[in-house]
Amino acid sequence: MDAVTIATSVLSLIAGVGVFLVACSMMSSNLEALGSRKLKALFSKTTKSKLAGVGVGAATTAVIQSSSATSVMVIGFVNAGIMTLAQAAAVIFGANIGTTITGQLVALGMFGENSVSTSIIFATFAGIGAFILAFAKKDRTRKIGGIMAGFGMLFVGLSMMSGSMKSFSEMESVRAFLATFENPLLLVLIGALLTAVVQSSSVMTSMTITMVVTGLIDLDQGIYLTMGANVGTCVTALIAGFTSTKNAKRTSLIHLIFNVSGVAAFLLIGLFLHLGGIEYGFIFGKMFPHAPQMQLAMFHTVFNTITVIIVLPLTDLLVKLVTKLVPDKKGGTEHDDEPRFRHVEEHMLSNPPVAVQQIKREILDMAETAAKNFQISIYTVCTLDYGSIKTFRANEKQLNFVNKELARFIVRLLKADLSERDRVYLSTAFRTVSDLERVGDYAENIVEYADKLKDANEAFSETAVAEITELKDMINALYSSAMDAYKNNSLLSLGEALETEERVDAYTAQMAENHIKRMSDGACTPEVGAQYLSLSTNAERVADHLINVAKTIKDAK
Repeated sequence: MDAVTIATSVLSLIAGVGVFLVACSMMSSNLEALGSRKLKALFSKTTKSKLAGVGVGAATTAVIQSSSATSVMVIGFVNAGIMTLAQAAAVIFGANIGTTITGQLVALGMFGENSVSTSIIFATFAGIGAFILAFAKKDRTRKIGGIMAGFGMLFVGLSMMSGSMKSFSEMESVRAFLATFENPLLLVLIGALLTAVVQSSSVMTSMTITMVVTGLIDLDQGIYLTMGANVGTCVTALIAGFTSTKNAKRTSLIHLIFNVSGVAAFLLIGLFLHLGGIEYGFIFGKMFPHAPQMQLAMFHTVFNTITVIIVLPLTDLLVKLVTKLVPDKKGGTEHDDEPRFRHVEEHMLSNPPVAVQQIKREILDMAETAAKNFQISIYTVCTLDYGSIKTFRANEKQLNFVNKELARFIVRLLKADLSERDRVYLSTAFRTVSDLERVGDYAENIVEYADKLKDANEAFSETAVAEITELKDMINALYSSAMDAYKNNSLLSLGEALETEERVDAYTAQMAENHIKRMSDGACTPEVGAQYLSLSTNAERVADHLINVAKTIKDAK
């Protein structure tokens, strides 16, 4: 074989890997955007049971075609404090099952040697999808076209890889060189290293299947390379985890320990089988005769499934182990009272539909914090009791942080491939975050009125306190209706909020008249009257900003 043929084979292999990676990315991004609601709902089911978590991990990875992406996403959830370590572990276990789907698709695409190849049939989806992308106008139709094009391109890339591998298999020197790699541990290490380099166990597994089918390596070599791919795929999650919180580090360790222990167990079993004169290749060769692609794909599925079955009951022990390996700091929590995101996390940018869901949760949490500060401010101004002022200050710092940082996060997320519905929601989220931060500002103003009363050795009368309390109750009712509208897109709750807001407007106007009369009667001093009128105005503006939040659901409809 001449130098030109060798160079062509190498370039074809590189091109095939590139097309395969682009196809995976194209499929996953369009599937995420098209099925964003279902993808969002999946992660809410992880709290039900460990088995549900496994199912969620498997389903999500099957959709986005990347166990690494799922693991990074889970680390983000743990880092944000919305998923426990046990839940995260179950999802990661499931991701290892879901990632075998790609291998099964590749194996299916390699049938039909003596007729029309299934790989060629599936590859035609690339043309069909491209045609849809060129002429479709609707966003949903274009997403479907993108999925079809990505699916077809998987097999275009596979065909290119297979062709290059076939050329290499005809070179005796290459086959002789690869035949020297018989040590299972060495093959596992090579598989792990190559997977870490290409950042995709799916690509490594697919390349290994083509190498086995073309005869470049035997089935047992392919099996150990595939086992190594399970270790190499942990690299991305380790990088994500060890740049985050302690729980995120623990999650990435769970991923590594789980995958390494599974490989170690199967290496040990393989050693005992070898001593008895039996190899994994012999077993799966008998189970799926004359179909080497299916033999390796099925080993991959069986290997990952059995590992999950063995480790799942030991999840709690695994969590205890990583907690000891990465202990908490003595004398406090990792975050203390520093402001931070509670639901959003940097690595969620890799999965836009889930990131959008978590932004909404962050905003709802922000709304609750703003409402708490309003309650504290009213209590403080009415009683001049500053017992909760430390909490108030911490809440204010949190509101300012979320207002600033969430806006930046949303700007970055808007650059991603989003569904039209998610894009519209994010455009309203900017205003919502600003409205809630303003609620916090008005609460801060009310506390300042308490400071002025205390400095002047003054206080509101019982009548004034009763009126302020009634106004507070109205705004509480408005908050409940507005947040229900925002959370559940409820037009009914929006209607209730609008009615309450009108009552707040009328009541604050009446409060002003009542207090002016009290001042004219000499029942209160001008200083007290000024603070009272300012308070009612600020409270009325709090109601205005809450109603603004509720009204955003009209834009999202």
